[in-house]
Amino acid sequence: MQYKTWSPARRLLALLALLPLTVLVLGTLYMLGMDHLEGSPRTLLQALQWASETMTNTGYGADNRWNHPVMAMFVIITPFIGQCLVFLIFPVLMLPYFEDKFEVRLPQVLPPMDGRVLFYRYGPAIESLVVEFENANSPFVILEEDMNQARSLRDRGFNVVLGNLAADPSVLAPAAQARAVVTNSNDHANATCTLLAREYGFTGPLFALANDPLYRAPMVQIGATEVFTPAHVLGAALASRASHRISPPAEGMHLLGARVGMAEFRVRADSALAGKRLGDLRLRERHGVAVIGQWFGGLFTTAKGPDTQVQPGAILVVVGVHEGLADVERMAMPIRRAGPIVLAGYGAVGQKVVEMLLDAGEACTVIDRVAGPGVDVVGSVLERASLDKARVREASAVVLALSDDSESVFATAVVRDYAPGVPLIVRVLRTPNTERLYRSGADFAISVGQVAGQILAYHLLGEQTTHVENRVKFIRVNAGALVGEHPWHCEALERTGSKVVAVERGGGVLVEFGEGFEVRVDDTLFVCGSLNSLERYQKAFMTASA
Repeated sequence: MQYKTWSPARRLLALLALLPLTVLVLGTLYMLGMDHLEGSPRTLLQALQWASETMTNTGYGADNRWNHPVMAMFVIITPFIGQCLVFLIFPVLMLPYFEDKFEVRLPQVLPPMDGRVLFYRYGPAIESLVVEFENANSPFVILEEDMNQARSLRDRGFNVVLGNLAADPSVLAPAAQARAVVTNSNDHANATCTLLAREYGFTGPLFALANDPLYRAPMVQIGATEVFTPAHVLGAALASRASHRISPPAEGMHLLGARVGMAEFRVRADSALAGKRLGDLRLRERHGVAVIGQWFGGLFTTAKGPDTQVQPGAILVVVGVHEGLADVERMAMPIRRAGPIVLAGYGAVGQKVVEMLLDAGEACTVIDRVAGPGVDVVGSVLERASLDKARVREASAVVLALSDDSESVFATAVVRDYAPGVPLIVRVLRTPNTERLYRSGADFAISVGQVAGQILAYHLLGEQTTHVENRVKFIRVNAGALVGEHPWHCEALERTGSKVVAVERGGGVLVEFGEGFEVRVDDTLFVCGSLNSLERYQKAFMTASA
């Protein structure tokens, strides 16, 4: 059964008809009551005057005494009827009418689309991307079918057009001149938009965001340039962050053999490292280790000089001799890299995470409220009994793939309190909620908007604007412009964020350097850092791979 919604104009007409009808009915009843119950007849005009005065609470004039109980009850009820009309019917009927008349009308025709990107439907998958477009001053238009969503987008300053492809396909005709088209509705509506865009002559790139990977091939067949499934890409990002088998912590470490190691440590608030400057800690001089950088709030920042401060709660990435790493371990909490990976939330994203982890040879423990194949612990991740049963404290990582951000925020706080040393990776539905999850204790919070934005920004803006991950790498280079410098006391080297962790000289490898040590022309250096810091290092010291 379909229910018709009256327009504001029709509701106003109904109100205009209802008011006099109510006054007439109440006035007639009053006239009859005064005649038959009170024995004091009133004319219809007098009765109508009484009804209007009573409904509007303006007073009763001469009529202010009634003896019959039925009449008294009628007089008591009538003012409440008037109040209902004033305080209920007026806001329901009058205000929508005036809002509809005086609000700025939503455009229902696409503007000239030359050089613009058309987004069909707004949603979490593109919310961070449209912000990137605004920051890059790249023009775009959102074609939205939901009026409330369209009004919200207009109020936020976005260029939005209200239209319905099913009711009026011609609204898409101007898209033929668009720079690109991105479809972000359900799979069936995306297919319709793709077909219509091609029928109206659009020949540019058309990117479809699909829910089901089975629809990739059919979507390409009907005209999509590429089809992406953000939910599955999100699952892959969560899995790679949780497993070192999928995403090794550092590339090229085999170059150093067994003499140098790399470890990750969580800095507790009461740790001797928390809040200290690297220059004051002197970890290199005292323990023979170097802090490459720290993960904090989902971002990896390289350590640039002695003024770098160690953040409480951060995960430090430390490279050096094994004895020195053991010394740092006594000051901070080591990150476990052995044990199963615990996942909570076995929906579409959670299943993709588990699939990738199992393919990589990881052991997984799944917590979900509903029993089913693949679920190991039936219960809530908010309950201590479920965490005990899943042995969360023994896990190498915990992934929260829940379907509600509010629950994720609370679950993050619960798990962080229960297992403070375990890496915690959280799926986010709405990108703006990411910061709340970091404040609750998440190590990494990844949203579908991040991964979809990263993919689409690469194709549409020509750059990777959203950085989901930042890798650490070892390289082997010649001495370059570092000749004559001490690798631990070179300010130019510190500014790059990279660290010289070993020097190959005369067939041997040196990992500790005295005060008088200087790099020679024929030395080969082992340098560690993020990809960006290594790029800065090679430019600053004009080095090449050895």
